[in-house]
Amino acid sequence: MKQVFQDAIPGNEPQSSSSQVPQRQPTDYEAYVLEVLSTMTRRSSPIDQSALRQCLLLSSSYLVSDTTMNPTSGINSWNAGLNRLVDVLTALHARGELELETVNAASKACSECWTVAGNWRGLEECREGVRRVAVRLKRLLDENGRTYGGERVYVP
Repeated sequence: MKQVFQDAIPGNEPQSSSSQVPQRQPTDYEAYVLEVLSTMTRRSSPIDQSALRQCLLLSSSYLVSDTTMNPTSGINSWNAGLNRLVDVLTALHARGELELETVNAASKACSECWTVAGNWRGLEECREGVRRVAVRLKRLLDENGRTYGGERVYVP
Protein backbone atom coordinates (compact mmCIF):
# COMPACT_ATOMS: atom_id res chain seq x y z
CA MET A 1 0.00 0.00 0.00
CA LYS A 2 2.79 2.40 0.90
CA GLN A 3 4.34 1.93 -2.56
CA VAL A 4 1.09 2.96 -4.25
CA PHE A 5 1.13 6.27 -2.40
CA GLN A 6 4.81 6.81 -3.15
CA ASP A 7 4.17 6.24 -6.88
CA ALA A 8 1.35 8.80 -6.82
CA ILE A 9 3.68 11.62 -5.75
CA PRO A 10 4.77 13.64 -8.81
CA GLY A 11 8.46 13.16 -9.45
CA ASN A 12 8.48 9.92 -7.46
CA GLU A 13 7.88 7.72 -10.47
CA PRO A 14 10.29 4.84 -10.82
CA GLN A 15 13.12 5.76 -13.14
CA SER A 16 14.29 3.42 -15.80
CA SER A 17 17.90 2.38 -15.76
CA SER A 18 18.41 4.19 -19.07
CA SER A 19 17.50 7.62 -17.68
CA GLN A 20 20.45 9.63 -16.49
CA VAL A 21 20.68 12.72 -14.40
CA PRO A 22 22.17 15.46 -16.58
CA GLN A 23 25.59 16.61 -15.46
CA ARG A 24 25.76 20.26 -14.43
CA GLN A 25 28.72 22.32 -15.45
CA PRO A 26 30.57 23.90 -12.54
CA THR A 27 30.12 27.61 -12.07
CA ASP A 28 33.03 29.86 -12.98
CA TYR A 29 33.05 33.37 -11.53
CA GLU A 30 35.97 34.46 -13.66
CA ALA A 31 34.19 33.38 -16.86
CA TYR A 32 31.03 35.16 -15.69
CA VAL A 33 32.92 38.39 -14.95
CA LEU A 34 34.76 38.23 -18.27
CA GLU A 35 31.49 37.69 -20.14
CA VAL A 36 29.87 40.68 -18.41
CA LEU A 37 32.90 42.87 -19.09
CA SER A 38 33.11 41.72 -22.69
CA THR A 39 29.42 42.37 -23.31
CA MET A 40 29.66 45.73 -21.58
CA THR A 41 32.60 46.96 -23.65
CA ARG A 42 31.03 45.79 -26.92
CA ARG A 43 27.81 47.71 -26.22
CA SER A 44 29.04 51.05 -24.99
CA SER A 45 32.10 53.11 -24.35
CA PRO A 46 31.43 54.02 -20.71
CA ILE A 47 31.65 51.15 -18.23
CA ASP A 48 28.23 50.20 -16.86
CA GLN A 49 28.87 50.41 -13.14
CA SER A 50 25.48 48.96 -12.28
CA ALA A 51 26.61 45.76 -14.05
CA LEU A 52 29.88 45.88 -12.09
CA ARG A 53 27.93 46.23 -8.87
CA GLN A 54 25.79 43.22 -9.81
CA CYS A 55 28.93 41.16 -10.41
CA LEU A 56 30.37 42.27 -7.08
CA LEU A 57 27.20 41.46 -5.20
CA LEU A 58 27.21 37.93 -6.64
CA SER A 59 30.78 37.25 -5.52
CA SER A 60 29.90 35.50 -2.25
CA SER A 61 27.40 33.23 -4.02
CA TYR A 62 30.01 32.33 -6.61
CA LEU A 63 32.53 31.71 -3.83
CA VAL A 64 30.29 28.95 -2.53
CA SER A 65 29.20 27.54 -5.89
CA ASP A 66 32.63 27.66 -7.60
CA THR A 67 34.35 25.91 -4.72
CA THR A 68 31.54 23.40 -4.19
CA MET A 69 31.07 22.42 -7.83
CA ASN A 70 34.74 22.54 -8.74
CA PRO A 71 36.89 21.73 -5.71
CA THR A 72 40.13 21.59 -7.71
CA SER A 73 40.07 25.03 -9.32
CA GLY A 74 36.97 26.79 -7.97
CA ILE A 75 38.93 28.95 -5.55
CA ASN A 76 41.19 30.14 -8.37
CA SER A 77 38.20 30.92 -10.61
CA TRP A 78 36.48 32.91 -7.88
CA ASN A 79 39.64 34.75 -6.89
CA ALA A 80 40.50 35.63 -10.49
CA GLY A 81 36.98 36.96 -11.13
CA LEU A 82 37.02 39.17 -8.05
CA ASN A 83 40.48 40.50 -8.88
CA ARG A 84 39.45 41.33 -12.44
CA LEU A 85 36.61 43.42 -11.08
CA VAL A 86 39.00 45.26 -8.78
CA ASP A 87 41.27 45.88 -11.79
CA VAL A 88 38.33 47.62 -13.49
CA LEU A 89 37.49 49.62 -10.35
CA THR A 90 41.13 50.72 -10.09
CA ALA A 91 41.09 51.88 -13.72
CA LEU A 92 37.82 53.76 -13.19
CA HIS A 93 39.30 55.42 -10.11
CA ALA A 94 42.39 56.48 -12.06
CA ARG A 95 40.11 58.06 -14.68
CA GLY A 96 38.02 59.78 -12.01
CA GLU A 97 34.90 57.82 -13.00
CA LEU A 98 34.45 55.41 -10.10
CA GLU A 99 31.11 55.91 -8.37
CA LEU A 100 30.65 55.77 -4.59
CA GLU A 101 27.87 53.22 -5.03
CA THR A 102 30.34 50.89 -6.78
CA VAL A 103 32.90 51.34 -4.00
CA ASN A 104 30.16 50.50 -1.50
CA ALA A 105 29.23 47.36 -3.47
CA ALA A 106 32.88 46.28 -3.46
CA SER A 107 33.12 46.84 0.30
CA LYS A 108 29.94 44.86 0.87
CA ALA A 109 31.19 42.06 -1.39
CA CYS A 110 34.42 41.82 0.62
CA SER A 111 32.46 41.68 3.86
CA GLU A 112 30.14 38.96 2.58
CA CYS A 113 32.97 36.90 1.10
CA TRP A 114 34.95 37.22 4.35
CA THR A 115 31.96 35.91 6.30
CA VAL A 116 31.30 33.05 3.88
CA ALA A 117 34.97 32.04 3.81
CA GLY A 118 35.09 31.96 7.59
CA ASN A 119 31.86 30.03 8.06
CA TRP A 120 31.93 27.55 5.19
CA ARG A 121 34.07 24.49 5.75
CA GLY A 122 37.13 24.35 3.50
CA LEU A 123 37.03 28.01 2.46
CA GLU A 124 39.19 29.47 5.20
CA GLU A 125 42.06 29.99 2.74
CA CYS A 126 39.82 32.27 0.67
CA ARG A 127 40.07 34.85 3.41
CA GLU A 128 43.59 35.65 2.24
CA GLY A 129 42.20 36.44 -1.24
CA VAL A 130 39.56 38.69 0.31
CA ARG A 131 42.24 40.40 2.40
CA ARG A 132 44.35 41.13 -0.72
CA VAL A 133 41.33 42.57 -2.55
CA ALA A 134 40.41 44.70 0.47
CA VAL A 135 43.95 46.12 0.60
CA ARG A 136 43.71 47.06 -3.08
CA LEU A 137 40.33 48.71 -2.54
CA LYS A 138 41.55 50.59 0.53
CA ARG A 139 44.19 52.27 -1.66
CA LEU A 140 41.35 53.89 -3.62
CA LEU A 141 39.86 55.57 -0.55
CA ASP A 142 40.55 59.07 0.66
CA GLU A 143 43.50 59.62 3.01
CA ASN A 144 41.39 58.96 6.09
CA GLY A 145 40.61 55.44 4.78
CA ARG A 146 36.89 55.81 5.56
CA THR A 147 35.54 57.92 2.71
CA TYR A 148 35.61 58.01 -1.05
CA GLY A 149 35.29 61.42 -2.65
CA GLY A 150 34.44 62.83 0.76
CA GLU A 151 31.47 60.44 1.24
CA ARG A 152 31.34 57.63 3.81
CA VAL A 153 31.97 54.15 2.47
CA TYR A 154 29.90 51.12 3.49
CA VAL A 155 31.42 49.40 6.50
CA PRO A 156 29.76 46.29 7.91
